Amino acid sequence: MRTSLLNIISHTDLDGVAAAALAWHVNGPAGLARVSLTGYGEVDSLISEAMAAGGELLVLDLFCQREETVDAIDRSWDETRPPFLFDHHKSTFERYGGRKWAEIDTGYCGALVYWRWLSANAKGARTRDVLAALEPIVRIANDRDLWLGEIPESRLWQALVTMCGHWSVFARLAANPDAKMTQAEFDGASEFTERQEARFAEAKERIWRVGNDLSFVCDGVLEYGDVSDFCGLLLDRDDNPPLVAAVAAKRMSGDWAVSMRSRDGLAGRVLALLKDGKKVRGGGHGDASALYFPRNYTQEQMRDSIVAAIKVEKERSAAPKVTLGDLLKWKG
Repeated sequence: MRTSLLNIISHTDLDGVAAAALAWHVNGPAGLARVSLTGYGEVDSLISEAMAAGGELLVLDLFCQREETVDAIDRSWDETRPPFLFDHHKSTFERYGGRKWAEIDTGYCGALVYWRWLSANAKGARTRDVLAALEPIVRIANDRDLWLGEIPESRLWQALVTMCGHWSVFARLAANPDAKMTQAEFDGASEFTERQEARFAEAKERIWRVGNDLSFVCDGVLEYGDVSDFCGLLLDRDDNPPLVAAVAAKRMSGDWAVSMRSRDGLAGRVLALLKDGKKVRGGGHGDASALYFPRNYTQEQMRDSIVAAIKVEKERSAAPKVTLGDLLKWKG
């Protein structure tokens, strides 16, 4: 008899780590589970590998980037089974909101989407105990991911992810799901945020500003995990905020990751214009998106591509809207 392996695939930010920890506590101790914390560039390969091996899948805070992966799931999925993918990104909802194997809710972070589904379908006292124990860290992740600003500890928890890495924070939550930080964790995260402010000051001096459209930060200034806080600083506190803030980072594989933040959904629309699923990949939602460019791109080319997409979106939104009433009036 073949033992079934549960493949838990989640994102590398605080939301993804909290979601993976929740999934591990609910599912892992009762059987075999493999946890993969990854990004948009690798999620399709991991899903395809798990499907080919016949293992169970649980995908959190991520979605497929290739149409062929979605088609493969559609062909093989048994509609009597519960969903296995839990996400919250707007771009996901707009393209795949009708899939029965996916639970998508843009009103919450990925971890809270999964927590809410588990709460509505909980069976047994043990699952309810796990949900109660993990709820505080899930709420903290939700505050951090949706920029609610209601839980001060959310920035400190994201600082731990940046300082220690997503695997270390996952291991901490797997061993101890308590959202209350130890004194060492609190002191280290607090010190980190102070040093982070110094990096922010340097980054502000090295921004490539393109009119009111874009503030582009080159590779080598900010650290992983700085992006959301720094872009929020530009978008919400700057006297003359850009429409989009973007931060480039050269990845170990040699390609580029460009994280974008905006207000009013512009980053997501830029993503939709530039992502082709082949050379340029990406994912995210309206105001927090990421593009992945091939290694042969320069930072100037990436910046100019984003600026061009913003221009297209501005022209599109400025175009006069023709209503049915206008057409009837013209016809008459």
